[in-house]
Amino acid sequence: MTLAQKANISHKITIIAYISLLLLFTLWYLWLAPAKSDHPWVIWLVHVLPLLAFSPKIFRGHARGHAWFCFILLFYFLGSVLATLMPLTRWLGLIESILLCILFTSSMMFARWQSQIDRGLV
Repeated sequence: MTLAQKANISHKITIIAYISLLLLFTLWYLWLAPAKSDHPWVIWLVHVLPLLAFSPKIFRGHARGHAWFCFILLFYFLGSVLATLMPLTRWLGLIESILLCILFTSSMMFARWQSQIDRGLV
């Protein structure tokens, strides 16, 4: 398998996991377990807006954007582990943790392989 094929596959996995994470947050914070306040959409926005800020870089396949995205995902992983430890959100936190691990790994590998392609190290 060539480096370009590996980068293409990891980019597709990244996009699928990215959209899945956005859908999970939407279901979680607006429907399944909304915050006990008058404005659960505020909590949803706090979780979704940083991810949406990276959407142009993710969908266009910029290696640097994927690398910076991995740093942001680490903060989300901390929150997912805490959610996994709480009885009411255990299964949602577990799903989020799994999605974040897939998203982090595929995005990191895409950034590595695409940057090698961009530098002409193939």
